[in-house]
Amino acid sequence: MDLFAGLPVTDLPRSAAWFDRLFGDVETFNPNDTERVWTLTDHAYVYAVVAPGDAGHGHVTLFVENLGEFLTAAARRGVEPESSETYDNGVRKTIFRDPDGNEVGVGGGPETS
Repeated sequence: MDLFAGLPVTDLPRSAAWFDRLFGDVETFNPNDTERVWTLTDHAYVYAVVAPGDAGHGHVTLFVENLGEFLTAAARRGVEPESSETYDNGVRKTIFRDPDGNEVGVGGGPETS
């Protein structure tokens, strides 16, 4: 099974630049003139698609192995979360917003000592 999670955007070059900073050095490709795809792991992809009427209404949540490392790397590339929270079980979640307002949640397991 492959997962393709799409986020509608108004301006593909602007959004692509932002997602490049969020995701870092991952494989990308453009299947056509209105989409850009980021390969996050084997069989898991996030794509931006030009769809002005839907832009800003997307929600995607990713769960990464080391949230602290992800956040540090994203900050070095100039992308900061707008919020973060820790659930009662120690699971953490941060929220990023792309230029159109789509929500990209990035979570991770409890911090380890």
